[in-house]
Amino acid sequence: MNSFPWQGVAWDIDGTLLDSEPLHARSLTAVCEMFGVAVAADDAQFVGMHIIDVWNVLRPLFPAGTTEADFMVPLRAYYRNNASDLAIIPGARDVITALHDAGVRQVCVSNSTRDVVDINLATLGMNALLQGALSLDDVTRGKPAPDPYLQGAALLGLPVDAVLAVEDSPTGVRSAQAAGLAVAMYVPAGHPEPTDVTPDFIISRLDQIPLLIPR
Repeated sequence: MNSFPWQGVAWDIDGTLLDSEPLHARSLTAVCEMFGVAVAADDAQFVGMHIIDVWNVLRPLFPAGTTEADFMVPLRAYYRNNASDLAIIPGARDVITALHDAGVRQVCVSNSTRDVVDINLATLGMNALLQGALSLDDVTRGKPAPDPYLQGAALLGLPVDAVLAVEDSPTGVRSAQAAGLAVAMYVPAGHPEPTDVTPDFIISRLDQIPLLIPR
């Protein structure tokens, strides 16, 4: 670990540290069904997209007069009430602990709202080893804009070239690259590698993070 070339790591949460995408998809599907809107639970276009953009995409399909709050309140309630279904990605806690023990500063940079981030962090149980966590509510623009990762590096007190981002979605990769961070993209074994982004690294397990060396 002494040769780890970055002083900080900025972690995405959903799909990277927690297997939360299935619950996000179920939450979205359930709320859409309440309003008679059909959305496929496996619709990949929404992976990594922040929820305000999801609402803006879907809003024309909702009954006239439906407000953002009408959509958001039950969505958040469904996620909160089913948080016991969240699963930690294998190796997440171990690699966060190993990096912390090696003196690497860490922050979570999420495209979810603060209430969802807090639920996710409680499930992960690693707050004491992190310098903080940013949510969609903490930035002017969410991913794919660079703002979340620029703010994440600032929270770590490090220049962007001293921080490695770990992401699982093209949206997140674009955000980190726009901010000037190197990016490792987590693509579990058996899943297709991305064709629309070019991360610096592609990993299939989180325990590969400490072994990365810049090209």
